[in-house]
Amino acid sequence: MIIGSISENIEVEKRVALTPEIIKKYKSLGLEVYLNKDYASHIGINDKEYEAEGANILANSDDVISKSNAILQMNILSDENLNKLTKEQILIGVLNPYLNEKKLKEIVSKNINCFSLELLPRITRAQSMDILSSQANLAGYKAVVDSFSFFQKAIPMMMTAAGTISAAKVLVVGAGVAGLQAIATAKRMGAIVFATDVRMASKEQVESLGGKFLTVEGSENLETDGGYAKEATDDFKKKQEELLKETLKKTDIVICTALIPGKKAPIIIKKNMIDVMTSGSVIYDLAASQGGNSELTEVDEIIESNGVKIMGEANILNRLPVSASNLFSKNIFNFVNNLYDNEKKSFNINLDDEIIEKTMVKL
Repeated sequence: MIIGSISENIEVEKRVALTPEIIKKYKSLGLEVYLNKDYASHIGINDKEYEAEGANILANSDDVISKSNAILQMNILSDENLNKLTKEQILIGVLNPYLNEKKLKEIVSKNINCFSLELLPRITRAQSMDILSSQANLAGYKAVVDSFSFFQKAIPMMMTAAGTISAAKVLVVGAGVAGLQAIATAKRMGAIVFATDVRMASKEQVESLGGKFLTVEGSENLETDGGYAKEATDDFKKKQEELLKETLKKTDIVICTALIPGKKAPIIIKKNMIDVMTSGSVIYDLAASQGGNSELTEVDEIIESNGVKIMGEANILNRLPVSASNLFSKNIFNFVNNLYDNEKKSFNINLDDEIIEKTMVKL
Protein backbone atom coordinates (compact mmCIF):
# COMPACT_ATOMS: atom_id res chain seq x y z
CA MET A 1 0.00 0.00 0.00
CA ILE A 2 1.16 3.51 -0.80
CA ILE A 3 0.64 6.77 1.06
CA GLY A 4 1.36 10.05 -0.68
CA SER A 5 1.44 13.74 0.05
CA ILE A 6 1.79 16.72 -2.26
CA SER A 7 2.98 20.25 -1.60
CA GLU A 8 0.39 22.61 -0.17
CA ASN A 9 -0.34 25.99 -1.72
CA ILE A 10 2.51 27.76 0.07
CA GLU A 11 0.85 31.14 -0.41
CA VAL A 12 -1.63 30.13 2.30
CA GLU A 13 -0.07 27.07 4.00
CA LYS A 14 3.60 26.46 4.73
CA ARG A 15 3.15 23.40 6.95
CA VAL A 16 3.52 19.91 5.49
CA ALA A 17 1.93 16.59 6.48
CA LEU A 18 5.12 14.51 6.38
CA THR A 19 8.55 15.32 7.77
CA PRO A 20 11.64 13.15 7.15
CA GLU A 21 11.84 11.56 10.61
CA ILE A 22 8.31 10.14 10.32
CA ILE A 23 9.01 8.29 7.03
CA LYS A 24 10.73 5.34 8.73
CA LYS A 25 7.64 4.80 10.88
CA TYR A 26 5.49 4.40 7.76
CA LYS A 27 8.13 2.10 6.29
CA SER A 28 8.03 -0.02 9.45
CA LEU A 29 4.32 -0.63 8.76
CA GLY A 30 5.18 -1.83 5.27
CA LEU A 31 3.86 1.30 3.57
CA GLU A 32 5.57 3.03 0.66
CA VAL A 33 5.76 6.84 0.76
CA TYR A 34 5.47 9.01 -2.38
CA LEU A 35 6.13 12.77 -2.44
CA ASN A 36 6.43 15.28 -5.26
CA LYS A 37 9.73 16.95 -6.11
CA ASP A 38 10.69 19.84 -3.76
CA TYR A 39 7.87 18.80 -1.41
CA ALA A 40 9.14 20.78 1.61
CA SER A 41 12.01 22.81 0.16
CA HIS A 42 10.19 26.03 1.13
CA ILE A 43 10.82 25.27 4.83
CA GLY A 44 14.41 24.19 4.30
CA ILE A 45 13.88 20.40 4.00
CA ASN A 46 15.35 19.03 0.79
CA ASP A 47 14.36 15.88 -1.10
CA LYS A 48 17.58 14.05 -0.15
CA GLU A 49 16.52 14.09 3.51
CA TYR A 50 13.28 12.30 2.58
CA GLU A 51 15.03 9.84 0.27
CA ALA A 52 17.55 9.01 2.99
CA GLU A 53 14.64 7.80 5.14
CA GLY A 54 13.12 5.74 2.31
CA ALA A 55 10.61 8.06 0.63
CA ASN A 56 10.14 8.03 -3.13
CA ILE A 57 10.33 11.43 -4.84
CA LEU A 58 8.18 11.63 -7.98
CA ALA A 59 8.38 14.24 -10.73
CA ASN A 60 5.05 15.93 -9.99
CA SER A 61 1.94 15.93 -7.81
CA ASP A 62 -0.21 14.23 -10.48
CA ASP A 63 1.99 11.12 -10.25
CA VAL A 64 1.71 11.10 -6.45
CA ILE A 65 -2.09 11.35 -6.51
CA SER A 66 -2.57 8.69 -9.20
CA LYS A 67 -0.29 6.12 -7.51
CA SER A 68 -1.27 6.55 -3.85
CA ASN A 69 -3.91 4.59 -1.94
CA ALA A 70 -4.10 7.33 0.71
CA ILE A 71 -3.31 11.04 0.38
CA LEU A 72 -2.18 12.81 3.56
CA GLN A 73 -2.45 16.60 3.60
CA MET A 74 -2.47 19.52 5.98
CA ASN A 75 -5.50 21.10 4.27
CA ILE A 76 -8.10 20.01 1.71
CA LEU A 77 -6.75 19.61 -1.83
CA SER A 78 -7.44 22.22 -4.50
CA ASP A 79 -10.53 21.69 -6.64
CA GLU A 80 -8.31 20.60 -9.52
CA ASN A 81 -6.58 17.94 -7.44
CA LEU A 82 -9.80 16.78 -5.76
CA ASN A 83 -11.11 15.93 -9.23
CA LYS A 84 -8.12 13.62 -9.75
CA LEU A 85 -9.05 11.37 -6.83
CA THR A 86 -10.58 8.03 -7.78
CA LYS A 87 -12.90 5.44 -6.20
CA GLU A 88 -11.61 3.82 -2.97
CA GLN A 89 -8.81 6.33 -2.47
CA ILE A 90 -8.47 7.84 1.00
CA LEU A 91 -7.96 11.53 1.83
CA ILE A 92 -6.80 12.47 5.33
CA GLY A 93 -6.17 15.96 6.68
CA VAL A 94 -7.75 19.03 8.22
CA LEU A 95 -10.59 19.16 5.69
CA ASN A 96 -12.83 21.67 7.50
CA PRO A 97 -16.17 20.03 6.61
CA TYR A 98 -18.11 23.02 7.97
CA LEU A 99 -16.52 25.29 5.37
CA ASN A 100 -16.03 22.72 2.58
CA GLU A 101 -19.30 20.82 2.91
CA LYS A 102 -20.25 20.98 -0.78
CA LYS A 103 -16.82 19.87 -2.05
CA LEU A 104 -16.60 17.00 0.41
CA LYS A 105 -20.10 15.71 -0.31
CA GLU A 106 -19.22 15.63 -3.99
CA ILE A 107 -16.08 13.55 -3.56
CA VAL A 108 -17.62 11.27 -0.90
CA SER A 109 -20.40 10.51 -3.41
CA LYS A 110 -17.66 9.08 -5.67
CA ASN A 111 -16.77 6.52 -2.97
CA ILE A 112 -13.67 8.39 -1.90
CA ASN A 113 -13.09 8.00 1.85
CA CYS A 114 -12.38 11.32 3.59
CA PHE A 115 -11.18 11.72 7.17
CA SER A 116 -11.05 15.15 8.81
CA LEU A 117 -8.78 15.14 11.85
CA GLU A 118 -10.28 18.14 13.62
CA LEU A 119 -13.34 15.93 14.23
CA LEU A 120 -11.39 13.54 16.47
CA PRO A 121 -13.29 12.58 19.63
CA ARG A 122 -11.78 13.75 22.91
CA ILE A 123 -10.93 10.32 24.24
CA THR A 124 -7.68 9.06 25.73
CA ARG A 125 -6.87 6.83 22.76
CA ALA A 126 -7.08 9.79 20.37
CA GLN A 127 -4.73 12.10 22.29
CA SER A 128 -1.68 11.19 20.19
CA MET A 129 -3.66 12.14 17.05
CA ASP A 130 -5.06 15.41 18.41
CA ILE A 131 -4.00 17.94 15.78
CA LEU A 132 -6.08 20.73 17.34
CA SER A 133 -4.10 20.52 20.57
CA SER A 134 -0.65 20.17 19.01
CA GLN A 135 -1.17 23.12 16.69
CA ALA A 136 -3.02 25.31 19.22
CA ASN A 137 -0.18 24.82 21.69
CA LEU A 138 2.28 26.39 19.26
CA ALA A 139 -0.20 29.09 18.24
CA GLY A 140 -0.64 30.20 21.88
CA TYR A 141 3.12 30.47 22.31
CA LYS A 142 3.66 32.36 19.06
CA ALA A 143 0.81 34.82 19.72
CA VAL A 144 2.46 35.88 22.98
CA VAL A 145 5.91 36.22 21.41
CA ASP A 146 4.57 38.27 18.49
CA SER A 147 2.38 40.53 20.62
CA PHE A 148 5.29 41.22 22.97
CA SER A 149 7.39 42.27 19.97
CA PHE A 150 4.81 44.98 19.17
CA PHE A 151 4.50 46.15 22.79
CA GLN A 152 6.90 49.03 23.28
CA LYS A 153 7.66 48.43 26.95
CA ALA A 154 9.57 45.78 28.90
CA ILE A 155 7.54 42.73 29.95
CA PRO A 156 8.99 41.71 33.36
CA MET A 157 9.28 43.94 36.40
CA MET A 158 12.74 45.52 36.52
CA MET A 159 14.23 47.26 39.54
CA THR A 160 17.06 49.60 38.65
CA ALA A 161 18.93 52.49 40.26
CA ALA A 162 16.92 54.79 38.00
CA GLY A 163 13.60 53.39 39.21
CA THR A 164 11.26 50.43 38.85
CA ILE A 165 9.57 49.26 35.64
CA SER A 166 6.23 47.56 36.35
CA ALA A 167 5.50 44.14 34.88
CA ALA A 168 3.18 44.06 31.86
CA LYS A 169 -0.37 42.87 32.49
CA VAL A 170 -1.69 40.24 30.07
CA LEU A 171 -5.29 39.07 29.67
CA VAL A 172 -5.91 35.73 27.93
CA VAL A 173 -9.45 35.27 26.62
CA GLY A 174 -10.22 31.57 26.37
CA ALA A 175 -8.30 29.00 28.41
CA GLY A 176 -8.20 26.07 26.02
CA VAL A 177 -4.91 24.60 24.80
CA ALA A 178 -3.82 27.82 23.04
CA GLY A 179 -4.87 29.97 25.98
CA LEU A 180 -3.08 27.83 28.56
CA GLN A 181 0.13 27.91 26.53
CA ALA A 182 -0.25 31.68 26.18
CA ILE A 183 -0.58 31.96 29.98
CA ALA A 184 2.48 29.78 30.55
CA THR A 185 4.58 31.68 27.99
CA ALA A 186 3.57 35.11 29.31
CA LYS A 187 4.34 34.03 32.89
CA ARG A 188 7.75 32.68 31.88
CA MET A 189 8.54 36.08 30.37
CA GLY A 190 7.62 37.86 33.59
CA ALA A 191 4.14 39.21 32.88
CA ILE A 192 1.22 39.34 35.33
CA VAL A 193 -1.47 37.18 33.72
CA PHE A 194 -5.26 37.12 33.98
CA ALA A 195 -7.55 34.74 32.08
CA THR A 196 -11.22 34.16 31.48
CA ASP A 197 -13.21 31.26 30.02
CA VAL A 198 -16.84 30.12 29.97
CA ARG A 199 -15.76 26.66 31.17
CA MET A 200 -15.37 26.65 34.94
CA ALA A 201 -13.16 23.55 34.74
CA SER A 202 -10.39 25.75 33.33
CA LYS A 203 -10.13 27.81 36.56
CA GLU A 204 -7.88 25.24 38.24
CA GLN A 205 -5.70 24.93 35.12
CA VAL A 206 -5.26 28.69 34.84
CA GLU A 207 -4.31 29.02 38.52
CA SER A 208 -1.88 26.08 38.31
CA LEU A 209 0.07 28.09 35.70
CA GLY A 210 0.16 31.17 37.92
CA GLY A 211 -2.65 33.08 36.25
CA LYS A 212 -5.59 34.76 37.95
CA PHE A 213 -8.96 33.44 36.75
CA LEU A 214 -11.66 36.08 36.20
CA THR A 215 -15.06 34.67 37.09
CA VAL A 216 -18.40 36.11 36.04
CA GLU A 217 -20.53 36.21 39.18
CA GLY A 218 -23.23 33.52 39.22
CA SER A 219 -22.01 32.03 35.94
CA GLU A 220 -22.91 28.53 34.79
CA ASN A 221 -20.46 26.06 33.30
CA LEU A 222 -20.70 26.40 29.51
CA GLU A 223 -18.92 23.25 28.40
CA THR A 224 -20.02 20.54 25.97
CA ASP A 225 -19.70 16.83 26.72
CA GLY A 226 -16.76 16.81 24.31
CA GLY A 227 -14.88 19.38 26.39
CA TYR A 228 -15.36 22.35 24.07
CA ALA A 229 -16.90 25.72 24.89
CA LYS A 230 -20.51 26.28 23.89
CA GLU A 231 -22.48 29.42 23.14
CA ALA A 232 -22.97 31.67 26.18
CA THR A 233 -26.35 33.07 27.24
CA ASP A 234 -27.13 36.76 26.72
CA ASP A 235 -27.10 37.28 30.51
CA PHE A 236 -23.62 35.72 30.78
CA LYS A 237 -22.35 37.84 27.87
CA LYS A 238 -23.56 41.04 29.53
CA LYS A 239 -21.89 40.20 32.87
CA GLN A 240 -18.72 39.11 31.09
CA GLU A 241 -18.63 42.38 29.14
CA GLU A 242 -18.84 44.43 32.34
CA LEU A 243 -16.07 42.41 33.98
CA LEU A 244 -13.79 42.62 30.94
CA LYS A 245 -14.31 46.33 30.45
CA GLU A 246 -13.05 47.01 33.98
CA THR A 247 -10.13 44.60 33.53
CA LEU A 248 -9.11 46.08 30.17
CA LYS A 249 -8.60 49.52 31.71
CA LYS A 250 -5.45 48.16 33.36
CA THR A 251 -4.43 45.56 30.74
CA ASP A 252 -1.44 45.99 28.40
CA ILE A 253 -1.77 42.94 26.15
CA VAL A 254 -4.78 40.79 25.26
CA ILE A 255 -4.48 37.34 23.67
CA CYS A 256 -7.81 36.15 22.22
CA THR A 257 -8.23 32.40 21.71
CA ALA A 258 -11.97 31.72 22.12
CA LEU A 259 -13.46 29.48 19.41
CA ILE A 260 -16.64 27.43 19.03
CA PRO A 261 -16.13 24.47 16.62
CA GLY A 262 -17.95 24.96 13.34
CA LYS A 263 -19.22 28.44 14.17
CA LYS A 264 -18.15 32.04 13.82
CA ALA A 265 -15.91 33.09 16.71
CA PRO A 266 -17.79 34.96 19.47
CA ILE A 267 -17.14 38.71 19.62
CA ILE A 268 -15.94 39.26 23.18
CA ILE A 269 -13.79 42.41 22.98
CA LYS A 270 -16.10 45.16 21.67
CA LYS A 271 -15.07 48.58 20.40
CA ASN A 272 -16.34 50.38 23.50
CA MET A 273 -14.10 48.09 25.55
CA ILE A 274 -11.08 48.80 23.36
CA ASP A 275 -11.75 52.53 23.82
CA VAL A 276 -10.96 52.27 27.56
CA MET A 277 -7.59 50.56 26.99
CA THR A 278 -4.34 52.48 27.40
CA SER A 279 -2.70 53.78 24.24
CA GLY A 280 0.17 51.45 23.27
CA SER A 281 -1.72 48.30 24.31
CA VAL A 282 -1.83 45.28 21.97
CA ILE A 283 -4.57 42.77 21.11
CA TYR A 284 -3.54 39.57 19.33
CA ASP A 285 -6.59 37.72 17.99
CA LEU A 286 -5.97 34.02 17.34
CA ALA A 287 -9.63 33.67 16.33
CA ALA A 288 -9.14 36.06 13.38
CA SER A 289 -9.67 33.40 10.70
CA GLN A 290 -13.13 32.63 12.14
CA GLY A 291 -14.21 36.25 12.44
CA GLY A 292 -12.23 37.23 15.52
CA ASN A 293 -12.99 37.73 19.23
CA SER A 294 -12.34 41.46 18.84
CA GLU A 295 -14.93 43.56 17.04
CA LEU A 296 -12.19 45.42 15.12
CA THR A 297 -10.06 42.45 14.01
CA GLU A 298 -9.15 42.27 10.32
CA VAL A 299 -7.34 39.15 9.09
CA ASP A 300 -3.66 39.72 8.27
CA GLU A 301 -3.87 43.43 9.06
CA ILE A 302 -2.78 45.58 11.98
CA ILE A 303 -5.63 47.90 12.95
CA GLU A 304 -4.99 50.83 15.28
CA SER A 305 -7.81 52.29 17.37
CA ASN A 306 -7.10 55.01 19.94
CA GLY A 307 -3.47 53.89 19.99
CA VAL A 308 -4.35 50.20 20.58
CA LYS A 309 -2.95 47.77 18.00
CA ILE A 310 -5.26 44.87 17.00
CA MET A 311 -3.88 42.06 14.87
CA GLY A 312 -4.56 38.50 13.83
CA GLU A 313 -3.19 36.30 11.07
CA ALA A 314 -5.13 33.83 8.95
CA ASN A 315 -2.51 31.21 9.83
CA ILE A 316 -0.07 32.13 12.59
CA LEU A 317 1.63 28.73 12.26
CA ASN A 318 3.03 29.77 8.89
CA ARG A 319 5.52 31.56 11.13
CA LEU A 320 6.50 28.29 12.86
CA PRO A 321 6.12 25.82 9.96
CA VAL A 322 8.91 23.42 10.90
CA SER A 323 7.83 22.85 14.51
CA ALA A 324 4.16 22.74 13.51
CA SER A 325 4.86 20.23 10.71
CA ASN A 326 6.86 18.00 13.05
CA LEU A 327 3.95 17.74 15.47
CA PHE A 328 1.29 17.41 12.77
CA SER A 329 3.21 14.64 10.98
CA LYS A 330 3.29 12.62 14.23
CA ASN A 331 -0.44 13.19 14.78
CA ILE A 332 -1.34 12.03 11.28
CA PHE A 333 0.96 8.99 11.50
CA ASN A 334 -0.80 7.85 14.68
CA PHE A 335 -4.13 8.18 12.88
CA VAL A 336 -2.90 6.18 9.87
CA ASN A 337 -1.44 3.56 12.20
CA ASN A 338 -4.89 3.11 13.73
CA LEU A 339 -6.53 2.94 10.29
CA TYR A 340 -4.04 0.46 8.80
CA ASP A 341 -4.40 -3.29 9.34
CA ASN A 342 -0.84 -4.58 9.56
CA GLU A 343 -1.88 -8.23 9.25
CA LYS A 344 -3.98 -7.75 6.11
CA LYS A 345 -1.61 -5.08 4.77
CA SER A 346 -4.52 -2.82 3.88
CA PHE A 347 -6.55 0.08 5.27
CA ASN A 348 -9.46 -1.06 7.41
CA ILE A 349 -12.35 1.41 7.67
CA ASN A 350 -13.87 -0.06 10.79
CA LEU A 351 -16.81 2.15 11.75
CA ASP A 352 -17.08 0.38 15.10
CA ASP A 353 -13.91 2.27 16.02
CA GLU A 354 -15.02 5.62 17.49
CA ILE A 355 -11.97 7.43 16.13
CA ILE A 356 -12.63 6.29 12.56
CA GLU A 357 -16.39 6.73 12.78
CA LYS A 358 -16.21 10.31 14.17
CA THR A 359 -13.57 11.58 11.71
CA MET A 360 -15.05 10.04 8.55
CA VAL A 361 -16.89 12.60 6.43
CA LYS A 362 -20.34 11.32 5.54
CA LEU A 363 -22.99 12.45 3.06
